[in-house]
Amino acid sequence: MRCLRKKMSQVFSLTHRYKRTLQAMAAGTFLIYMTLVLYQNVYGYNGGNTVQELYNAAPADSAPQSVMAKRDNSGYDNSVSNDNVIHSVSGSVGVVHNNNGGIRKPIPYPTRFDRPGGDYGQLSVTGTPKPPTTELDDLLISVKTTKGYHETRLEMIVKTWYQLAKEQTWFFTDTDDQHYQKLTNNHMVNTNCSQGHFRKALCCKMGKEFEFFLDSAKKWWCHFDDDNYVNVPRLVKLLDDYSPTQDWYLGKPSISSPLEIFLDNTKSSTEVNKKVTFWFATGGAGFCISRALALKMLPIASSGKFVAIGDKIRFPDDVTMGFIVEHILNVPLTVVDAFHSHLEPMEFIRPETFHDQVSFSYARMRNEWNVVKVDGFDLKTDPKRIYSLHCYLYPFFSICPKTIKRR
Repeated sequence: MRCLRKKMSQVFSLTHRYKRTLQAMAAGTFLIYMTLVLYQNVYGYNGGNTVQELYNAAPADSAPQSVMAKRDNSGYDNSVSNDNVIHSVSGSVGVVHNNNGGIRKPIPYPTRFDRPGGDYGQLSVTGTPKPPTTELDDLLISVKTTKGYHETRLEMIVKTWYQLAKEQTWFFTDTDDQHYQKLTNNHMVNTNCSQGHFRKALCCKMGKEFEFFLDSAKKWWCHFDDDNYVNVPRLVKLLDDYSPTQDWYLGKPSISSPLEIFLDNTKSSTEVNKKVTFWFATGGAGFCISRALALKMLPIASSGKFVAIGDKIRFPDDVTMGFIVEHILNVPLTVVDAFHSHLEPMEFIRPETFHDQVSFSYARMRNEWNVVKVDGFDLKTDPKRIYSLHCYLYPFFSICPKTIKRR
């Protein structure tokens, strides 16, 4: 009997220990669960929401501030605040649209230290970086030129930035040129437009560029003049912040206020002269248009209609483009300060920011060259500073002096 009681006591003891072990495990599991819930609340894990959703849900007063840009030929911003609201957010760039018809200006997407509500730098333990939406081969870069500039301006382009985008860059000119046709691997397009720098010739070439893009399978069309230097890697990086499936008109104006023109209205006898106001991106700095926007332009501007619109408003190609996009299609210009034309002082672009710029230009003005200030070749060899700029950015090219240090 004593032996039986002893065995029953041992069984009861084991059962009690097992029960205590189960209770301890349950308490531990509950503690881990509560720790994870608390960690989620503190560090912003929200069950799969993206940074974009968190940003969109943030209070309005925590959004980045912006202003409507008013730009003059000096290249400075004379900006004023004017009822700005967040218009849309695409990729990693927020865009502000002025309610009074102003231009759109990209604003930097908040960094992980700026985002409303705290640090959202790590939203998911298993999250991966956003893959690039735009690569170099998604671009069609068109350069407008003319016969008289083949051996000067075109020569510089072919030896410098064209080498970074040989397959993506096409030259639109007004004559056959077998020499440069060979150098560019048959990327010279004879538009058969008139030679010269007047409205009809300019609109004719721009129309050909537009139609060439429509016939391609590219996601982006970027136009530049033959006096532009294009920082190709920076251009690709810029476009990766925008979606080609949305309407985008990227560039920079060269005037301080929207252009005002008066149109003859033949449909109404009471409204002979109708005032139209719109912004346009200056062609001398370059601009980019998404495929989505180009497809909306197709019935309006293809098949020679671009020239007809230019004739109607009596303005050149870049103004005609702005008229079609902003006025007819009601898609506002998005200002990108990294585009530069010769209408602004190149010397104020600091060398340490060269890598951040998309385009540069040059011009002979009042017996002086309006060019970037950069070391490299001597002024006699490179008065326009294009070779020197290229070697500053990409010193590994064979044309660059060995004395230039890699940046």
